[in-house]
Amino acid sequence: MRISIVTLFKEFFDSPLEVSLVGRAIADGHIDIDFHDPRDHAEGTHRQVDDSPFGGGAGMVMMPEPLAKSLEPLENSHRVLFTPTGTPLTQDTLDRFATIDHLTLVCGRYEGVDQRVADHFIDEEISLGDFVLLGGEVAAACVIEGVARLLPGVIGNPASTGAESFRGDLLEEPVYTRPSDFRGWTVPAVLLSGDHGKIEAWRQQQRERRTAERRPDLLSSD
Repeated sequence: MRISIVTLFKEFFDSPLEVSLVGRAIADGHIDIDFHDPRDHAEGTHRQVDDSPFGGGAGMVMMPEPLAKSLEPLENSHRVLFTPTGTPLTQDTLDRFATIDHLTLVCGRYEGVDQRVADHFIDEEISLGDFVLLGGEVAAACVIEGVARLLPGVIGNPASTGAESFRGDLLEEPVYTRPSDFRGWTVPAVLLSGDHGKIEAWRQQQRERRTAERRPDLLSSD
């Protein structure tokens, strides 16, 4: 899989792309990353990439020309812009992205990008959540990690991605490991019983309870 990143701050990704499974996925050739800096296409001594918004208002807007020139060579990829006004990122979105051969992640900055870029050079707009960040780099790093773990050969046990939160309508149940007694806090006895039928029933009960308490919006309505 090829992932192109359009960003003014390539150095942001130095650490996230080197550690853990993501770093290994890149080293093993499961993911090929390349960067595109809009400043490379900016004009003037200061290589300006932002300007004040038409109509007035606070903040600056990323200019269309540097972004357009960064994105034109990537027209055969699926180009995703990160913006608070986009569609919320979900596990289903990551599942879909993991099937795409060439994904381009566009990291907006300042008050956003000129709308003409979004209209003519972007295939999809995505939001990380109902909050605002300084730019799209954090969102891009999240997508890369979320997609990497779905690619064949990246995770040692592929089955682990099939039984987790946001697979279906329920959150994942609580999990425990050794020791069974930690500072007087014990593991639920059913998990030590060896009765797989009872264990699965307990897990299902916990999934339903946790989802009802924390994310009732995920539950299917009758």
